[in-house]
Amino acid sequence: MTMRTTAASSAQVASRIMAARTRRSIDQRRALSNKVPLDSNWQTLTWKTLEGIDVKPLYTKEDTANIEKEVPGVYPFTRGPYATMYTYRPWTIRQYAGFSTVEESNRFYKANLAAGQQGLSVAFDLATHRGYDSDHPRVVGDVGMAGVAIDSVEDMKILFDGISLKDVSVSMTMNGAVLPILAMYVVAAEEQGTPYDQMRGTIQNDILKEFMVRNTFIYPPDTSMRIIGDIFAFTAQKMPKYNSISISGYHMQEAGANSVLECAFTIADGIEYIRTGIKAGMTVDQFAPRLSFFWCMRAARRLWAHMLKEKFDPKNPKSMMLRTHSQTSGWSLTEQDPYNNVIRTTVEAMAATLGGTPAIGLPTKFSARIARNTQIILQEEAYIPRVADPWAGSYMMESLTNDIYEKAKEIIHEAIASGMPKMRIEESAAMRQAQIDSGQITIVGVNKYRVAEDAEGNESGKVLKAQKRRLESVNKCLEAITDATRSGEGNLLELAIAAARARCTPVCGRYKPEVKLVSGTYMREYNKAELKPGQRDPIAETVQMTEKFSERWGRRPRVLIVKMGQDGHDRGAKLFQTPAEAARQAVDADVHVVGASSLAAGHKTLVPQLIEELKKLGAEDIVVIAGGVIPQQDYQYLFDNGCAADMITKVEARLVQAEARG
Repeated sequence: MTMRTTAASSAQVASRIMAARTRRSIDQRRALSNKVPLDSNWQTLTWKTLEGIDVKPLYTKEDTANIEKEVPGVYPFTRGPYATMYTYRPWTIRQYAGFSTVEESNRFYKANLAAGQQGLSVAFDLATHRGYDSDHPRVVGDVGMAGVAIDSVEDMKILFDGISLKDVSVSMTMNGAVLPILAMYVVAAEEQGTPYDQMRGTIQNDILKEFMVRNTFIYPPDTSMRIIGDIFAFTAQKMPKYNSISISGYHMQEAGANSVLECAFTIADGIEYIRTGIKAGMTVDQFAPRLSFFWCMRAARRLWAHMLKEKFDPKNPKSMMLRTHSQTSGWSLTEQDPYNNVIRTTVEAMAATLGGTPAIGLPTKFSARIARNTQIILQEEAYIPRVADPWAGSYMMESLTNDIYEKAKEIIHEAIASGMPKMRIEESAAMRQAQIDSGQITIVGVNKYRVAEDAEGNESGKVLKAQKRRLESVNKCLEAITDATRSGEGNLLELAIAAARARCTPVCGRYKPEVKLVSGTYMREYNKAELKPGQRDPIAETVQMTEKFSERWGRRPRVLIVKMGQDGHDRGAKLFQTPAEAARQAVDADVHVVGASSLAAGHKTLVPQLIEELKKLGAEDIVVIAGGVIPQQDYQYLFDNGCAADMITKVEARLVQAEARG
């Protein structure tokens, strides 16, 4: 008898055979793994991420059995927002940059564009972010240090002199002072001859993230959201090629959020912005296609599409596309052994491109050429643009994408107003720092394989002098904006553009939120690490030192951590203080030590000023130490200006001196 089978039955037989073979191969691998030492067998090779996701040493088809097949450019866009992705046009190469004077930044931009960069990403200094003119006494250590200083339209015109704003897309990282900066940009473009409908680029304009982690807000929440709604309305009507917001998960990650928190809270912010646009009188399809995001994640694209369809039922598929700009991490860069950062940014850039980002910015300051060429090599030598979503079908990647999607979906409904997202991010940051400090996570050049190197710096004084000269001619007539803010009528961006044409610089009162702290997380995570034989425990040693100090002097050493200047990043202290305010707080709190946290290059100005202010108050016995991001070549400068190298020894020496004086 001749047996015949249909194509379908043959496929079923083949499928069963392959499944059996796969099962046998898995069982064989497990059996082999059990032959190696017990501490590295199959079960112990599974490890847990900071998000609480188990990562297995082997993934199979079974791990993706319930995941639907998808293609790029089709809802829910997990594999990318466009059908061809990079195969038609590679991602846009940008470099996040801005420093010193507007003239120097302009030269830097033009050189990069001539060398192959395709768009600009502007970094503003902290004085500009916080809405201060450069001559304000609160920002003397911040001017031109972490970005370029912009005080008026004249500065903006010089910044883009010789750069066609009709042809070059410009991304601007600005949130708190978004009205004056966007207005100045529009006027500068106008005066180049670029009409509204030809202006291309993105304004970050993500104020919810500022309230959560970065803290460069100026206005209270209601006013801030009113501004965003007005910008949505103005750009949707008059600037159709302009992205009115870049909703940032990046800064949450920089503040310490793990991938699940970053995904959940960024999507939650995006949903709130959709509601803001609708409240401003638009339909979701009128403005949602121009929303962009600042980070890239396959799971996020799927979650955004599902949430928008469920909550707002848009008719235009583009409204549900999560379009992104990615930037390699600033937090992962290290002051110690900084050339390791070249490798780190290369890995991060490659991860972003494999994840489907349309644009990348690299913040590697010490080598603009390497930062730019990293992307060019990924495009032209690694052939990454030749295949759309090359990770698709990977058992591991598809499984992890689904894990992050499900975990983020669980927490996305947490109320932003409650403050819980901020606390969860701080808790995640404390856990990761404890893992680094205890050696559970390796950071090459920091807690392992450490080699000291120097880094380059910038001086604030020359920038401050240049900005003060230009500010002498600036007019500040702003009554129309003030009236509109009070009445709720009129479009604030339109009024700000009119003010910018008149060379005005907006001034306003400042919102101060309640500060909440996370406690206990760091020690719980640190104590999970097991010390190796002969390994020091710096936490235990510190506790012993404080106990000895207490026995000798009758109380534990008291330390005040301050953050002077306008850096608002949520790693470190949370206050915006002047040196005089920090000194007064130290005296009032009767501390032994002031620890100055510096993350934005103002240490050479602000730390010596703090020491001088303590002397004015007769408190020169208070020891000042500094930490954060401080290049090694600046150490001796700080020591020479009164900063302490050995906190406990110096405190005790001064107490002995005080005791001798009676």
